Amino acid sequence: MIGWLTTLSRGLNRLAAGIAIALILYMFVHIILEIALRLFGYSTFILDEYIGYAVAAMTFLGLPYVLERGGLIRVALVLDRLPSRWHWPLELVIAASTLAAFGWLSYYWCLNVVRSFQRGITSDTLAETPLWLPEGAVLIGLWLLCLTLVVRSLKLLTQRSHSTHPMQVAEES
Repeated sequence: MIGWLTTLSRGLNRLAAGIAIALILYMFVHIILEIALRLFGYSTFILDEYIGYAVAAMTFLGLPYVLERGGLIRVALVLDRLPSRWHWPLELVIAASTLAAFGWLSYYWCLNVVRSFQRGITSDTLAETPLWLPEGAVLIGLWLLCLTLVVRSLKLLTQRSHSTHPMQVAEES
């Protein structure tokens, strides 16, 4: 079951990371377009709004992939001072507490997305963007992060004594 969850999580994280990369490309193209239009006295009038949405979505959609790959900044000050047999319990506590924090955040964020959708809330700009769309992208990123943390916690529990380095657990199948 852990293997299946790991495969699912990795696939979804790669898809989300691909979307995050596409959002970076979108932002580049939109900024270049806006510069070109302003040279001729025109504008899309939505640059600030849509770049803001893209940055938020890109951040949260990319976060699970970066966590999975061990790319997040970690403070190993405490881990480096502990014997290696204590690494996995501390890593498990950290993963579980992070899961609890992001699970709590995603629950309330989900309530916000549902409320925005049900009430038809739109941005107060010319584009009148339905806010549940960018909020939903952030929510998907939060859910994927929670799934990645669940997988990480399960791996730490099952592979606890086999791993000498905490990041090895994230990189193993």
